Amino acid sequence: MFKGILIEKDEQGYRSAVKDIDDSVLPEGDVTIQVAYSTLNYKDALAITGKGPVVRSFPMVPGIDLVGTVEQSDNEKFKVGDHVLLNGFGVGETHCGGLAEKARLKSEWLIPLPKAFSARQAMSIGTAGYTAMLCVIALEKNGITPDKGDILVTGANGGVGSFAITILAKLGYNVVASTGRLEESEYLKKLGATEVIDRATLTEPGRPLGKERWAAAVDSAGSHTLANVCASLKYGGVVAACGLAQGMDLPTTVMPFILRGVTLAGIDSVMRPTADRIEAWERLATILEPAVFDDIAKEITLDEAIETAEKLISGKVRGRVVVNITG
Repeated sequence: MFKGILIEKDEQGYRSAVKDIDDSVLPEGDVTIQVAYSTLNYKDALAITGKGPVVRSFPMVPGIDLVGTVEQSDNEKFKVGDHVLLNGFGVGETHCGGLAEKARLKSEWLIPLPKAFSARQAMSIGTAGYTAMLCVIALEKNGITPDKGDILVTGANGGVGSFAITILAKLGYNVVASTGRLEESEYLKKLGATEVIDRATLTEPGRPLGKERWAAAVDSAGSHTLANVCASLKYGGVVAACGLAQGMDLPTTVMPFILRGVTLAGIDSVMRPTADRIEAWERLATILEPAVFDDIAKEITLDEAIETAEKLISGKVRGRVVVNITG
């Protein structure tokens, strides 16, 4: 038996609880991990609260991120005692995830914990920081350099937004943060934003083409926000789209793409190839300074995760949430 969050769905309804879980619940995998830390992402919160169709099979342990120590391995790539990291691959959705003391996973999903980071620091970054890095790499590969102009980051107070601001600022970009919580402006400026704007200026239906303002953008909102961002990009602008906090629709036209040469770069972090993952984590190791982890992340216990998931869905959580599994 091991302790964890278990999501169940049956004739009694959909429910999540911290409980003792039998080893038989764990799915097949060639590596068993003693989990040290996990995280609470927006997707995890949707799964725990049942407010989004995230979980595909039941019972399920949520948690799309984890870091821990190999307890048992049937693959020569990983030995007992190795420190490993996981982001995505459907873990916490179709395969039991990290919000428990134990996880059984496929070895091809794992990468070694980067030596630059402690276990807690790696989970402070988690899928959010790793996704933000993928977004920035996409902007770079599409020719966006600091001299091109302002970079917009939507959903700025969230995990992806917070890390996108930090990474871009460290690389010399001028960052404008869009948020629905203007009272957090000082936090965003501390991360590196030079300007903070109200997300309300982007969330309503807009024109097919607007005034050219942004050289590029990192968007985690989707829907009207993404449409308005595309309409306001400069000629040759790029937007890295990685989320759907406002909605999964995209009510736009082809005009930004055929009249201004705008590029819409879709960012998937879940099934990303291992080489891309390692590249992103290696870049993060060269960019991030230790102080940022205290600025962006807060730590909770496993017993606090369900209550915190409700707060996250309600927009009452800033930055990242690290879950100490053993604490």
